[in-house]
Amino acid sequence: MGTAAEMASSVAGINPPDTSLVREITEFVRGKESALLFHHSSRVYSWAALAGKRRGLKFDHEMLYAGAMFHDMGLTSEYSSANERFEVDGANVAREFLHSHHICQHDIETVWTAIALHTTPGIPQHMHPVVALVTAGVEMDVLGLAYTEYSDVERQAVVRAHPRTSHFKEDIIAAFYNGIKHKPETTFGKVKADVLADKDPHFHRGNFCSVIRASAWTG
Repeated sequence: MGTAAEMASSVAGINPPDTSLVREITEFVRGKESALLFHHSSRVYSWAALAGKRRGLKFDHEMLYAGAMFHDMGLTSEYSSANERFEVDGANVAREFLHSHHICQHDIETVWTAIALHTTPGIPQHMHPVVALVTAGVEMDVLGLAYTEYSDVERQAVVRAHPRTSHFKEDIIAAFYNGIKHKPETTFGKVKADVLADKDPHFHRGNFCSVIRASAWTG
């Protein structure tokens, strides 16, 4: 009887490549994130890789893995800044890690962009495959978008390798809230404002029109 990861690989081919970079990313992220975020990020890679295969896209699996695994690192207390969006915090951690492993600047910036934009709907799908696929993987795991485009066998294999908690929907919302509640201003104009509104009855959204009307301009 093989491990869950081996069974998943044999069923759907969704494991990342067995390289030293992938192993070091896995070790690093596992040591920094909660089990909830680690398994979520691992599933994001699997959904993204499967989507890329289904769409016939060409991409670097190591860079896709980096984007998927680091995408929520900004939610951790160790890497959460005081005033940057959590997506930027995660992207910065990935950039530093990849730079220390002598990855070329172009690939580093692609991964940075993939992480920074993963909560910005409507843009990533028009960009580099790694950027598009990280968002696709996140949207599948958190929102269930394109759920029916994955077969039952694929979904079961991915979740067998990296299980969802029994109350994952509420657990992930709580993880988002805990990672950003100390800097609510960074959610202006983005979906994480919904998380604060859901959890904090005293949260007041920034309003784009109010900013325009309150500007120094007279007309």
